[in-house]
Amino acid sequence: MASSAQDLGPVLDKDGVRLTVDDAIATVTLTNPAKRNAQSPALWRALTEAGRLLPGSVRVVVLRGEGKSFSAGLDRQMFTPEGIEGEPSFIDLARHDDATLDATIAEYQEAFTWWRRSDIVSIAAVQGHAIGAGFQLALACDLRVVADDVQFAMRETSLGLVPDLTGTHPLVGLVGYARALEICATGRFVTAEESVNTGLANLAVPAADLDAAVQDLAAALLAAPRDAVIETKSLLRGAQNRTYDEQRTAERASQSRRLRDLAGLGE
Repeated sequence: MASSAQDLGPVLDKDGVRLTVDDAIATVTLTNPAKRNAQSPALWRALTEAGRLLPGSVRVVVLRGEGKSFSAGLDRQMFTPEGIEGEPSFIDLARHDDATLDATIAEYQEAFTWWRRSDIVSIAAVQGHAIGAGFQLALACDLRVVADDVQFAMRETSLGLVPDLTGTHPLVGLVGYARALEICATGRFVTAEESVNTGLANLAVPAADLDAAVQDLAAALLAAPRDAVIETKSLLRGAQNRTYDEQRTAERASQSRRLRDLAGLGE
C-alpha cells in the first residue's frame, strides 16, 4: 500500500503550526500548548503558508489545537513595550502611517482568509478557550465542532481594540447583529450549549469525543462528489448578498453546470 503524505511527515512544521496531509484530508494543528496556542505574527505567517502548501487533492481541512485550549488569543508579549523579538509591538504598529498600518494588518488577515476557499471545506475542532484571535480563527472556518468545555470570547473591545482578524463578518452572519454586538462589547464567554443553540457551532460533544466527531463529519463531507460540494458551497456563500430572485437565478445556473458535467457535456 502506498504511503500517505502523513506517513512521510508533516508538510509544514514551524512557528507553532503543523500541516499534515492524508489523501483528501489535511490537518492544521496549533502546536504550542504550553502557551495555550497563543498567536503571533510568526504563527500567522505559518498559517498563511499552510494554505498555500495544500495539495490539490485536499477536500477537507481540519483545524485543531494541541492541549487543553484551542487558542487563548494573542501572545501577551505583543502588548508589552518590547513586544516579541523580531516582530513589531502594538506600540510600534501605532507609530506607522495609515498605509503601512493597513498593509500590516492585511498581511495578518491572510492567515484567516483561505479557510473558506471554494475548493475545500474547513472544520475547526475547538476545545477549551478560544479567545480573541482564537475565536476569530475558529470563525474563519466553514464549520465548527466544539467540545463541551469550550469557551468562546471576543476580548478585543475590552482591551480598547476591535476584532480585526476577519471574525466580525462570519460572527454577524452566524448569530445576527444584536447578539454579535453583545458578545463583542461585553467580552463574555459563550459556552458550548449557547454556541450550538445560536448556530455558532454545528455540534457539541464531550471533549474525549471531539476528534472522532470531526473525523465522522469529514467522512460525511467526502461522501458527496467534490464538484457538487464546491458548487453548493459557492451558491450558499453568495446567498446573503443576493435577493431571493437573484438566488433563484444562481441556483438555475449552478444546476445547469452540474447537469452538463454529469452528462459529459461540460465545457
